[in-house]
Amino acid sequence: MRVIAGTYRSRILKSLKGLALRPTSDRLRETLFNVLAPSLVGSRFVDLFAGTGAIGIEALSRGAAEVVFIENHAPAVTLIRRNLESLGITTGATVLAVDALRGLGLLAARKNSGAPAFDHIFLDPPYAAAEDYSRVLESLGFADIMAPGGIVVAEHRRNFDLPEEPGALKRFRVLRQGDAALSFYRRRSEVGVETGAEDNSAE
Repeated sequence: MRVIAGTYRSRILKSLKGLALRPTSDRLRETLFNVLAPSLVGSRFVDLFAGTGAIGIEALSRGAAEVVFIENHAPAVTLIRRNLESLGITTGATVLAVDALRGLGLLAARKNSGAPAFDHIFLDPPYAAAEDYSRVLESLGFADIMAPGGIVVAEHRRNFDLPEEPGALKRFRVLRQGDAALSFYRRRSEVGVETGAEDNSAE
């Protein structure tokens, strides 16, 4: 697994053996960052269920000012820190070894203390943990951590349709590629009629 583009382009990232983690494919990562590219440089990014850290590291490589990695699987937390260390990333990256909802709570507390809000939030729970999608998406809609116009992106199985309007969020785009898909959300008040839900294929 390699960083696709940016400062750390082609640098190798470590992963865990076996099925403990399911890294986002290179093609899907490239699709994701092609969509986010116009607003990525200087942005603040959250990588939920971070796994290997590949998504957050890709964001840093492409110019994000800050990435918070949230992961509660101890071997994966160690892996993220090793990947950051191997690339020489010492600033702009924070690793929180907690579950997703606890991590969002910590970020909300940080925001209440005056820290900047986040522009992009990516979540990729284990595909089997369907309940995690609903709980986290609903929490994100009401958590005070998103900047105006902030985007939430959820990776999921192609044949697993996420809710259109979880909590205060509204889905405005879906990209399908192979067996996976990306659903894009904004706060409902920020999604205009003209950007209503689209069903696009990235294949």
